[in-house]
Amino acid sequence: MRISVPSKGNKGLNDEVSPHFGRAPYYTIWDSETSEVETVPNTSQHMGGQGYPPELMHAHEVDVMLCSGLGPRAVQMFEKFAIRVYVGAMATVKDTIDAWKTGNLQEATDETVCKEHKH
Repeated sequence: MRISVPSKGNKGLNDEVSPHFGRAPYYTIWDSETSEVETVPNTSQHMGGQGYPPELMHAHEVDVMLCSGLGPRAVQMFEKFAIRVYVGAMATVKDTIDAWKTGNLQEATDETVCKEHKH
């Protein structure tokens, strides 16, 4: 399973989680079967490129996105690609993955998405 976390840099599992999913400079992807770590720059239109982050994650064969928060439109796009989304990420990428493994992150629903920014 490939797990992605928006990150502030390209330091792998020790990097800090980026608080804004769509404008994260990078996405750190951890493969639960091989323990390989890949850092992908955010080349979406939010960063001057093309497409949206869910499309980028789909292209990198991500199964699960762990983030601090995101809007309902992003959740709908992830659903289109059958990528599960969990919210509540904080601290480092490793801390976030550990929190997800132990069931301490919430699956993104209408009640848990960011509504104040109308993402």
